[in-house]
Amino acid sequence: MADKKTSIIAVMEILRKYSDEEHILTIRDILQKLETIYGLKLERRTIYNNIDMLEDMGMEISRYEQNGKGYYLMTRQFEPAEVLYLCNAIHASNFIPYRQSKDLISKLLDTQSSYQAKEFNDTVYMPNPRKTQNQELFLNIELISEAIKKRKAIRFDYMKYTAEKNLVKRRPNAYTVEPRYIVYADTRAYMIATSDHHQGYGHYRIERMKNVHIAEQSVRSLPKASDPYEYARSKLFMFAGQNISAVLRCHISILDQMIDLFGLELSTSPQDDDHVVIRIQANRDGILFLGQQYMDAMEILEPQDLREEMIKRMEDRLKAYKMLEK
Repeated sequence: MADKKTSIIAVMEILRKYSDEEHILTIRDILQKLETIYGLKLERRTIYNNIDMLEDMGMEISRYEQNGKGYYLMTRQFEPAEVLYLCNAIHASNFIPYRQSKDLISKLLDTQSSYQAKEFNDTVYMPNPRKTQNQELFLNIELISEAIKKRKAIRFDYMKYTAEKNLVKRRPNAYTVEPRYIVYADTRAYMIATSDHHQGYGHYRIERMKNVHIAEQSVRSLPKASDPYEYARSKLFMFAGQNISAVLRCHISILDQMIDLFGLELSTSPQDDDHVVIRIQANRDGILFLGQQYMDAMEILEPQDLREEMIKRMEDRLKAYKMLEK
């Protein structure tokens, strides 16, 4: 009786792991794997009954009557293209440590047949030297999420790199903030938080947080609901500071990048065949960084004081380069 009770689970696992459209199993194949892997000796009729029950449970199985070859699992929790996309996204995410990335990818690949998983492993993964060394990422996310749910403050050490590439505390005392949201921006995971010590929101890179603890202190009520992704988008390159209005003259060659940064609602005005004027709301340091990044294709038009600061930064850099040549 034990064999019959467990056989349906064993048949399900065999179909899940060893069958797909290119690897179709005959009844003989299934019987052999049941005996080899699970030590189960069953009759053909039992396999047919198990497949019927699995279909009754919602599994889509292609049968011999349909394909003329045998049996395979037609649909899965994730389609192969979805798994490939998610695996690449995890691999490319610098804020997820290598070991945790490997575990996540392994779980995703386990939703596919063993043949598809091997194919993905053989074609997708390359070393990513920019992965964070902080192994507390998922624990941090779990604790922050719990604190948000319980409306509690958190305490943590916020880290930075030294010239020797060691992570050290930014300050001796722990930070205490009121966690509000977790967002993903600029290939990083951030905690958006409020604090008694400053107005509005602040943000912290989650992979730079260590020794996270939920405090007894309850968080204050927000005056109104906020969109955390609107906040993250307004903090260009996640620089802190108040937002300002700015007008930029851009070469048409970087318009795609500007729309990627600011969205399709970006205000644009064609100036000539090669240039477009855009109007943005973003933080001051972020706009200056953007101007430096696209120096050959962007000019800050307004406000005047921001334009002058950009000119000064460019002049200072030019002087520094000239000093090096002497």
